[in-house]
Amino acid sequence: MNATEFLPPRRRGAAIHIALIAALTGIAALGAWLATREPIGLRFTLYVLLAALAFFPLPLLAYRLWALMRASYRLDRDSLTLTWGLRVERIPVAEVEWVRPPAALPLPLPLPSLRLPGSILGSRRAPDLGPVEFLASESAPLLLVAVRERVFAISPSDPQTFVQTIQRAIEMGSLAPAAAQSVYPAFIVGEAWQSRLARYLWLAGLFVNIGLLAWVSLMIPSLGRVPLGFLASGAPGDPVPAVGLILLPVISIALYALGWLAGLVFYRQPGQRLLAHIVWASSLLMSVLFLVAVLFIVTTPV
Repeated sequence: MNATEFLPPRRRGAAIHIALIAALTGIAALGAWLATREPIGLRFTLYVLLAALAFFPLPLLAYRLWALMRASYRLDRDSLTLTWGLRVERIPVAEVEWVRPPAALPLPLPLPSLRLPGSILGSRRAPDLGPVEFLASESAPLLLVAVRERVFAISPSDPQTFVQTIQRAIEMGSLAPAAAQSVYPAFIVGEAWQSRLARYLWLAGLFVNIGLLAWVSLMIPSLGRVPLGFLASGAPGDPVPAVGLILLPVISIALYALGWLAGLVFYRQPGQRLLAHIVWASSLLMSVLFLVAVLFIVTTPV
């Protein structure tokens, strides 16, 4: 039996995630821009809060969009592999007890509380089933895959073909029983933390960004106006209120967080761990460059 890959429905979930990311990015940018045009006070605080609240869910939405685009349910004669972002579950076919839709249950299946089309993820305890882990993009159609003391809720685009294929694999039997494997995002972080170089790069980048944010916050009240841009001749541009400097540490932190997540994506593959360290080192270097940029700006005569 050849390996067969089943994909979850993606179109609706991807469109919703992209729209949310675009809207929140626009709101965050607008809030930051408005904050740079206000003196420190109530309105400035409200604009900064608006930008922060809009930015906060962006890394999670970006990760869930990426996870949806690479999600799959791969089935062969020996194993069923569920992949959703950094979450990977490899199940020996011999351990699959049954596969059925939620409609076959005597009681309704509870869904995760925080869900969107394209990212129905998380765990819930269902009556008569116990813990159910969701790795699905849509609430309908869903399939439940039971393995010993656990149940997985998945959403293959063609559930009928999936059921027929897994039943055939069970009937044929396994030629080389596969070992069960569970990989969680937290496991990837913990494993990377064991690397001394990764640990140093993470902490150094974190300290640089926290220090940059604290330094800029303390300097703003003592500065009047600062040039944030340059003319084509290389001369400083028109000065703006010093509160605009807060954009630099905010952008630095955002890019550092994205670099950290990108490094984790590479680190999960043993052959790409050098690339992960390069990404983390680049994020640290970028944060240092933002620090140098702030130093250059505050020392440039207005």
